[in-house]
Amino acid sequence: MPRPHSHLDIGLARDLTLPHLDSAYNLARWLMGSPQDASDAVHTAFLRAARYVHTYAGGNARAWWLSIVRNCCLAILSARRTHDVSLDALEADAEDLLATEADAPEEQLHLAQSAALVMDELGRLPAEFREVLVLREIEDLPYREIAEVLGVPIGTVMSRLARARQMMRKALARGTPHEM
Repeated sequence: MPRPHSHLDIGLARDLTLPHLDSAYNLARWLMGSPQDASDAVHTAFLRAARYVHTYAGGNARAWWLSIVRNCCLAILSARRTHDVSLDALEADAEDLLATEADAPEEQLHLAQSAALVMDELGRLPAEFREVLVLREIEDLPYREIAEVLGVPIGTVMSRLARARQMMRKALARGTPHEM
């Protein structure tokens, strides 16, 4: 007997989503702009995945899961009617990481300033360009999976990615690292 559509299948949803939880959180963090909002969005997405896991038709679980996360983030942002992104927490994380890897204080400062500039400019990109960069460059998803996540043709992914990279190059070429 098939399960009712409203039944939560936590076990199957967990099996499909858990291997990709870090990617989901990372995508949500870039789209939502804060760690707490990202956690809330991923939690909401998991509940939605558990509720509708019966619609999963097999195939690429990561693309299915990231699509749900993306849609939840976009719905939350739409409900708020704001698309401002605060990257303060991400900048702090990057500065901590770079500080442990650099040898000289001057090198640490330069790396921290460069990382802050890149994150600031990424945060300023329109959402459709920011999300393709995050999925490709940070999450290392292939174009086909990005197309599945975003629900667009692969050519659109390639076009958005090329345009996003061009926008970043221009922004970084005219920018200088922030004063710390």
